[in-house]
Amino acid sequence: MMALTNIRDSIPRWAYISFSVAGFIIPLAAWQIMSGMHIFNALFLPSPERVFKSFQRWTAGNLWEDTYISTYRVVSGFLLAAAIGVPIGIYIGTFKMVEAMLQPINDFIRYMPASAFIPLVLLWIGIGESAKISIIFIGVFFQIVVMVADAVRNVPQKYIEAAYTMGAKKGEVLSYVIFKGSAPDIFNILRVNMGWAWTYLVIAEMVAADRGLGFAILQAQRFMDTPKIFVGIIIIGILGLLLALRHFKWVA
Repeated sequence: MMALTNIRDSIPRWAYISFSVAGFIIPLAAWQIMSGMHIFNALFLPSPERVFKSFQRWTAGNLWEDTYISTYRVVSGFLLAAAIGVPIGIYIGTFKMVEAMLQPINDFIRYMPASAFIPLVLLWIGIGESAKISIIFIGVFFQIVVMVADAVRNVPQKYIEAAYTMGAKKGEVLSYVIFKGSAPDIFNILRVNMGWAWTYLVIAEMVAADRGLGFAILQAQRFMDTPKIFVGIIIIGILGLLLALRHFKWVA
């Protein structure tokens, strides 16, 4: 047992999988017990059975269409933010002039809630798909920029000096030392921000949406359909998990 609790030590694959499964089963069992004991009103905490029946009803309706459109919005907003934010973050972390020009304004905006931009997005872009994608873009873009800049700054200065000593030009240092040296951290940053993009889905689908998981959750709230709210939240969690599945450390 001690071997399983040693700091940063690897654990057997069977143990990792077992603990991962237990991390889901234990909350589910506690949920079933609390709902069975009627500790909370069913309006606030519906039983797993009621949630599953709500899932079946939604599946017979337009669940897959809602899932598709929400996934499209999240992935589109995230990819746009990554395509613009990663290069800007690299330049901020590399050149002090760019840092002085862009980092203060980026830090200023990134503390603003994405929901505060909804009126401006509606005014500037309208109520179409671009508006929903824009809210998700705003939610993650400024975080990507600052995190990528920090990752670039973590590339040891001695690597850059060694490259110059060997005759590398500025572009080669940028491509082969800075970018490649920070690439693992950048990919991890993108993985984390992909998860954050899903957290902005409900906010994005407040913008005159008529379909989508976030829209369905908001509609369920209006009609006090708590089981459907649970279904929507669980599906969003599953989608986020699937997109990050290749990063699970199933190996010992």
